[in-house]
Amino acid sequence: MVEGTPVGTHILKTIGYIESIEKLGFSLGEELATIVIMQSSLDSFSQFFINFNTNGINKTLPQWLNMLQTTESNMKKAGLKPILMVCKDKGKGKAKAKAKPKDNGKAKLN
Repeated sequence: MVEGTPVGTHILKTIGYIESIEKLGFSLGEELATIVIMQSSLDSFSQFFINFNTNGINKTLPQWLNMLQTTESNMKKAGLKPILMVCKDKGKGKAKAKAKPKDNGKAKLN
């Protein structure tokens, strides 16, 4: 699957391949078919698959199609979220500012 292409067309094509294999006499079963779909999907769906595996959900292939299309539309609505990255840097390679002498508000007399 290529980033930017709709997940629906990819899942329908994968379901077609799975059905063709079953017509040849080799039944994948729901669990193996689910694994094939998970492995062939993009990394952007990884959180969906983690949630799916954690909750132990069993779905048919058409239900997979609907769930992934819903997830894809929700991801498009949410868009990319900015991430703030904080690094601890000890100032290596940076020039340190010179400290100004403090006069505590007193004028210097000569």
